Amino acid sequence: MTTLFVKRLTVIDNSILSASRGLIGESWQVDMELDGDLDHQGMVLDFGDVKRLLKRLIDEQFDHKLLVPADYPGLTHTELPRGLHLSFVTDDGGVIEHRSPHDAVRLIPCERIVADRLAQIIADYLSPQTPDNVSAVRVRLWPENTPGAYYHYSHGLKRHDGNCQRIAHGHRSRLEILRNGQRDNALEDEWATRWTDIYIGTRDDIIGSSERDGFDYWEFGYDSAQGSFGLTLPKSRCYLIDSDSTVENIAQHIAEVLKAEYPDDRFKVYAYEGVDKGAIGVA
Repeated sequence: MTTLFVKRLTVIDNSILSASRGLIGESWQVDMELDGDLDHQGMVLDFGDVKRLLKRLIDEQFDHKLLVPADYPGLTHTELPRGLHLSFVTDDGGVIEHRSPHDAVRLIPCERIVADRLAQIIADYLSPQTPDNVSAVRVRLWPENTPGAYYHYSHGLKRHDGNCQRIAHGHRSRLEILRNGQRDNALEDEWATRWTDIYIGTRDDIIGSSERDGFDYWEFGYDSAQGSFGLTLPKSRCYLIDSDSTVENIAQHIAEVLKAEYPDDRFKVYAYEGVDKGAIGVA
């Protein structure tokens, strides 16, 4: 038996429902190992096939989705004519509601989603899809090594042509702020704290507000190419901006807010969207 490995086969960006933290944006890098006998080419599996088949399956089934712990006792879900409605009660008594087409959600058989459990779910899903000579699939999920500030955010982009239009998907993102040409770690930490486990919502997407059991809620909703989406979150977990929450707009928003707070200084903001990609805002 031989083992084939691929480091950083892909990155999956998604959001997770957590009893303690609410809606969390996350980005995981994916490593894979395949055990098996050598085929007629002298390979366990051609690297091109790993990318064409296994990477594609991971991206289709786990990327840009809301991951939901199906066995969590505070979860209820209802089938809709064209989708699924979720209600999720958090530890503090707040409620998160999510409405979307089925493809925007993946129910994970567990009470709490953690990297090791999700990695095993992915491996179990992939194993039957591999050739007969492959005897085992192992998956490792790991976050980017980030020595500086980072934050977890979720959002939805109704105008996006792809899966970013899903109203609750997210990222674990670095942040770099240059103030007068020099990194300002204090400002980076301040924004990362401000945006801990945040939903960056567009004001135009608000369809209502409500108050229940001492919690104030924003209700977001829109129709896009993939279907109808809705999301209700405690207002305390939301940050509203006037534009769509693309990373380009997020970077520029941070730069302009900083410029308003410190008008005598120049700012250049590197806002990341997950791993190794993002946008620059200047003010």
